[in-house]
Amino acid sequence: MKAAIVLFPGSNREGDAFRALRQAGADASIVWHDDHALPAGTDLVVLPGGFSYGDYLRCGAIAGRAKIMDAVRAHAARGGYVLGICNGFQILCESGLLPGVLMRNRDLRFVCKRQFLRVERNDTAFSRAYAKHQAIDVAIAHGEGNYEAHDETIRELEDQGRVAFRYCNADGVVGGDANPNGSTNDIAGIYSEKLNVLGMMPHPENLIDPLVGGIDGRGLFQSLVAA
Repeated sequence: MKAAIVLFPGSNREGDAFRALRQAGADASIVWHDDHALPAGTDLVVLPGGFSYGDYLRCGAIAGRAKIMDAVRAHAARGGYVLGICNGFQILCESGLLPGVLMRNRDLRFVCKRQFLRVERNDTAFSRAYAKHQAIDVAIAHGEGNYEAHDETIRELEDQGRVAFRYCNADGVVGGDANPNGSTNDIAGIYSEKLNVLGMMPHPENLIDPLVGGIDGRGLFQSLVAA
């Protein structure tokens, strides 16, 4: 698999994404936000975490209009894979590749901690290495991770099986204190209609090495490379 990681001013997780992809066996490279085209043969585009453009206006709003995003939208329209993590999820929503918006956390505080996610389905290119409803241990670090959308959009996401992950506890139980930011229906990540675009707030790329406390994030990158 050939992966292109888009670097925006203010991104800070591109190195982590690069390492996770290389560990899984992908051929990864960094692409500058002001470029007009993706590298030839790109299979996967990754929008990494961070604070693109200092989170001015709204998180991801300026990055969603960067030159490279026209190429990303065209790539997704052709069926190419796109993964947006944390700020990358915000950029996907702002660029029109995913519905909804990421709002301020329920408690209006930045939250940075380990977090369990429940895998809602394991039949996509992003999730085949996991079991359905498996609780995986990853990390979160965000101040605007509260996913919101119109009621009709939420119903469509639920009815079409496009919720990728939900916040849960270690036993896979969703709701209550397991939700760190107030996100509607405990949503931590969603898919596009074709299931080729995934946006998620948590950071699987931070839990790929036992030296830092866990490897549950590996499955996502292994799934993509296998696809």
